[in-house]
This record gives sequence, structure tokens and C-alpha cells, in this order.
Amino acid sequence: MPSAPCQSSAKCIQRGLACAVALWLCSQVSALAQVPINMGPDSGFAQMDFGQMYLDQINRRANKTGQQRKQDNDLIDSGVVSALDLEAPNKAVVEFNSATALMKAQHSKEAIKHLQRAIDAYPKFVAAHISLGLAYLDQEDRPSATGELETAAKLDPKFPGSFLNLGMIALSMNDFETARPELEKAASLRPKDAKILCALAYARNGTRQYQQALETAKLVHTLNHKGMANVHYVAASAAMSLKDFDAVARELNFFISEDPTNAFAPVARQNLAALAHNRAVRAAGPPSQGTTLVASLRTQTFPNSERLKSQVSAVGNESDSGTCADCGTPPESNPSAEGGGNVAAALPSIPSLATAWTIRTNVDQVTLFFTVTSHGHMVNDLDQSNIRILDDNKPPERVEQFAPQSKLPLRLALLVDTSGSVVDRFSFEKRAATKFVEKMLGGASDLGFIAGFSEDTIVTQDFSGDPAELGKGIEKLANGGGTALFDAVSLACRKLAAYPESERVARVLVILSDGEDNSSHTSLKQSIQIAERTGVAIYTVSTREDRGDKTDADRVLELLAQRTGGEAMFPGDILTLGKSFVKLHDLIGSRYFIAYTPADFQPNGNFRAINVVAEKDGKRLQVRARKGYHARLATTSN
Repeated sequence: MPSAPCQSSAKCIQRGLACAVALWLCSQVSALAQVPINMGPDSGFAQMDFGQMYLDQINRRANKTGQQRKQDNDLIDSGVVSALDLEAPNKAVVEFNSATALMKAQHSKEAIKHLQRAIDAYPKFVAAHISLGLAYLDQEDRPSATGELETAAKLDPKFPGSFLNLGMIALSMNDFETARPELEKAASLRPKDAKILCALAYARNGTRQYQQALETAKLVHTLNHKGMANVHYVAASAAMSLKDFDAVARELNFFISEDPTNAFAPVARQNLAALAHNRAVRAAGPPSQGTTLVASLRTQTFPNSERLKSQVSAVGNESDSGTCADCGTPPESNPSAEGGGNVAAALPSIPSLATAWTIRTNVDQVTLFFTVTSHGHMVNDLDQSNIRILDDNKPPERVEQFAPQSKLPLRLALLVDTSGSVVDRFSFEKRAATKFVEKMLGGASDLGFIAGFSEDTIVTQDFSGDPAELGKGIEKLANGGGTALFDAVSLACRKLAAYPESERVARVLVILSDGEDNSSHTSLKQSIQIAERTGVAIYTVSTREDRGDKTDADRVLELLAQRTGGEAMFPGDILTLGKSFVKLHDLIGSRYFIAYTPADFQPNGNFRAINVVAEKDGKRLQVRARKGYHARLATTSN
């Protein structure tokens, strides 16, 4: 049953400024599209700020006071709402509200039906057209999404939200030429909106309007742009193209100071060091070879809930989607990254001195980590002759490398659930995690970082090879709040993949959580896709205290691990938790690594199954590895 109407339409809309609809769905799109520009703490696309709109038609048209009219005009002038939406009849608004609730619960397919009925009742409902476009986008139907947003733009050409979302869709596809004019229209309507200007700076950089991009970023810096530090990263890229090295250093320093634990912060620091070295070389006198810059620049929870059940159901079978529409070049990858059928550098970031601002390199090479056991015991003495691989039912064209994981540097992320659902034994969990990290980082080149998550993800210790420093990061974790597990997984994977590497590394994410999620904007399916594309193996350790029937939350932890080649553990009590970390250390350290070129590879986005067989002394051994990957899609230069 819908809630009772508000007494004032303006107050109703103001009450909805938590952007329940588009904020959630836009973050979904951001996770899929991997747009490397943020527009605030919680958004990848436009924040439409509608939420619950209970508009009372009689009150609006007959009894509206002068103050209420002023409130409506203020909302229209601020770009929060279209003037047309204030005329929406109650029937249309009720359908819109139903869609809002469904989209908050990540049921965009069901929300589409209500939004269509809202538009049937009121064809000029701009908010419904925009939300319908975003719902289509969540269903990976880009043409329908674009059509709805274009309709919204034609209905009210003075409303910036339609143009902003059209621009962001184009940016998600690296179509900068299409994005720029849409974002310029949005900026002309809202010239001091930091979110719009951030996206515009990115689009201008992509169309090689470097000076304009730099000026746009400077304007953003004069505004409240909390959570939008990436605009300085884009500005540094533009400055590099202009060979304005002082501006490069300034923008990178802004970027690091505003967001020191950002995934790209290590790259920024490395570039700053290179700039400083080059200055020293030039100051020393005769020309010599300088250093080239790096190219890649609240809440009660339930283990069984409709939300978690729908998340698990949406994941489906690995190959059930047939073709992956988002398997283009992932921007966080680099030429030495572990990937799934695609290794590429496509960061719209700081280039080397001799290259254009975007670097795109496709190497169709699969890298795979796997463990081998015999009757539950790890087998650590295999060589390449003991291993057979079928990729898409064919042997590899060529095996490039085979080695134990111990031969590769480790990149470890420890993600600890700090929500209220794990409060009872939080101190013990931190001690067990500290011991694990101390044992896990043994190599001279190993690095790890620590993050805790509730509604938000907080990095308490950035990349470090010092177990003592990482232990301090674990100790800083504070308990309390809701649970946004899927958002945290996505952030951790991106951060692991963005770290600048000069050689192959093993990327591992360890999650200590009960598997419950009630706050994420990203879905379980999307977080798994991000892990797969960034080559991160996920290991989960459940904090659940009993060993009863399997819950939806348990299944969430299993899917995160199984789909990425890791393993899920369910200790069930405090004493067993410590033993699980010991087992986890052995599992991760005993993996094998293989890189190969698949036979008959086609960049079509199709799922390619992987089957690994291990045998020794005539005996078949048990292998744990991810089951396949989606081939990259063919890409074109910008």
C-alpha cells in the first residue's frame, strides 16, 4: 500500500534528496562500465535526487501557498526536478514510487513495468523517463536506455539531468565525441555543478581539448567537490599532454591530498617521483635519459532475505548470459596483469612522455591460478607436463609461463566486515587476521592493504610490505553500521588492479564477513564480474557462529569465491576461525600459475570454459580453478 500523500509537493521532493532511484542504479552502471571518473562518494552517473515523490495534485493546483510555489521554483532552478514533474498526477506518482522501491532492492526488471505505467498515465513525466532509461541500462539494454533519456531531454531541454546521463553513458563506452556535447549542455544549465563539470573535464580530455579540460578541473577545485578527487587525475593527464609539468605536479598533489588511498594514488606518487627525478636531471646540466612516467595513470541484517536471495539468483550460471556486453578493455588492467582472456592497458590517465594520453594494448593471453590436491592434501611438486588445459574445448595455442605462485609477487587485500552484524567477536577476528597477514607477506616484493567496510569502505592501511604496519591497519578497524559487501569487493578489486606493476603478480582478496549485504549500490553479479576482469581471486572466511543450514549469505560467500578461483570457509566458532586462516595461508601459497595463448580466440564477448586436468604417477588429482571467462570485445581507438 502506498504511503499517504505529503501535504506539500516541494517538501516531498526535498524529503527525497537521498536519490533512492538513480543514485543506486547509476552506481550499478558505474560498476559495469568501469568509468574511471567519480562524481561523488556514492555515484558513478548522475544523481537525480528524486526518491519518494508523493505529489498531491489538488494541493498543487488549488491550495498551493506562495511559500510552496517558491519552494517548487527553487527546486526547478536548482536542477533537482523538472517543472513538468510537478504536474504528474497521483496515479503516475504511485507507479513511480513502486518502481523506486524495486530499484532500491535491485529489481530493475520489475521496476520497468511500473515506470512504463507511470509514463502511460503521464507521458511528460521526465523523472520516469530518466529512471526507465537507467533501469534499461541496468538490464544492459543501451539503445532503449538512450532512447528514454533522449525523450526526457526533448520534453524538458532546460533540465540538466537528462544530458548528464546521456553523456555518462557515452563516457562508459569511451565515446568521448558523443559525450562532450551532452555534458556541455548540462554544464550550460548548471555551470557550477561539480558532478557535471567532473564528467565534462573527462570528456574534454578524451577529445584532446586539453586546455579546456584543465580549466574545467580548476573550476571544480573552487567548488565543493568532496569525493571527486579523480578530476585532478584527469587534469594531470591534460597537463601532461600540454607538457605543462608544473601543472602535472600540482594536480597530482591535489589528487593525493584529497584521496590518499585512491586506487590510482600509487601511480600518482610514482609519477610525482618521476617528475622530481627529471627535474633533477635537467638541473644537473647535460641532457641525459630521464625517467618515463608510468603509463597507467545502521541496520539489522538477515542471513536469509529476499534481497540476498535475488542477488544469488541473478548470478545464475557462469555461461548463461552467452555474451558479455561489458567485456571491453578494463581500465584498471595493465600489461602485466592477471586477466581472463584479455590483458590490456587502457587507463585514461597519466601517459608516458612519448605517448598519447590513452594507451590501449590488447594481448589475448589468459592467466590462471589454481590449486591441486590429493585426498585433501596440497600437491606442491608438479611441473608443466603434469597439467593439461582445455580452453573452449581446445588445447592452448601456446603456454607462455608455468610456475608456482611463490615465484610471483603477492598483492593481498584484506577486507574486514566492520558492520554491526559481526560485533560480538570482532576483537578476536582482528587478532586472527593480524597473524594471517604476518605469515602471508613473506616475499621481498609482496604488498598488501587493509580495509574495513560497513556502509562505506575505509582503507586503514594503504599498500605496504611491512606486516607490522598492516597489523596497525587492522587494529584501527572500528565496528558498527550497515553492510555494503558488494561495493567493498568492487573497490578492493579495482585498487588491487590499479597498482602499477612491472611484472606479473598474484592478486588475492581475502574477505572476513558473514556474507550479509543491505547497503550496496553494486550487485553481487557485478562485483564478481569486476573481480574476474581484474584477475583477482577471492577467498572468504565466514564470521557466522553456527553450522546450521546453509543461508543466502553463505551462498553469497561461496559464489564470490567459486567464480573467481578462490575458496569459501565456514569455521563456525572462534577456535576454528584461527585454523581457517592457517589453511588459507597454505591454500594461497600453494597455488600454481599458468599463462597461455588460447587457440582460435575471437574478441566477441562469448563465454569460454576452462578445464584444467592434473595427473601424476597415473593418478588424477583434484583441481580448484575458475571455470572460465568472457572473451574481450573488439575495441576501437578513440
